[in-house]
Amino acid sequence: MTANPNILHVDMSGMPVRWISIQEAISYYARGAVLFELGNPIVTYRGGHNSVTNTQSEITANSIIAINGSVVSSDAYSIVPHLTNEKLFQRDHHLCAYCGQVFANHRHLSRDHIQPVSKGGQDTWMNVVTSCRVCNGRKADRTPEKAGMPLLYLPYTPDRFENFILEQGTRRVLADQMEFLLSRVGKKSRMHQFSKNLQ
Repeated sequence: MTANPNILHVDMSGMPVRWISIQEAISYYARGAVLFELGNPIVTYRGGHNSVTNTQSEITANSIIAINGSVVSSDAYSIVPHLTNEKLFQRDHHLCAYCGQVFANHRHLSRDHIQPVSKGGQDTWMNVVTSCRVCNGRKADRTPEKAGMPLLYLPYTPDRFENFILEQGTRRVLADQMEFLLSRVGKKSRMHQFSKNLQ
């Protein structure tokens, strides 16, 4: 199991809301605020003993829990996820869009603007790819066409469900959480191919 996994908090309809810590999840259980559970049990907390029955209290938390009263606004699904280097590298699976090498260490990677910012390009998901620092330096302030460096893959904007995976990083998402989120991730996502490679 992943060390210190987070629990996926979903709303009453099963839509993901946010990642929460195990401690926060246990507090929802203790208050009776958990409406239903999905996924597998991941931790059991034991409390004191009942003075009459001598039984010990315990709370077991599942990897995905619905909290009573929480509802995700339909507007939340049209919001473009915040772009960070970490999420970008996760989206592109640490693969340089120019030379095709995979780099495990983020220090060897950079955010490359397909249409350079100096030439009117925007810092958006659709204009950025993961590039190794060597290729980024070689491409310089040019488009891939002008640099003679064709893209090996196209950029895309992650949807809300994929963003939940990117926020955690694929190594920190538990298998049942990944299955739950991937079943809702758009078909254009490379996350589907990545998950097949893990099997």
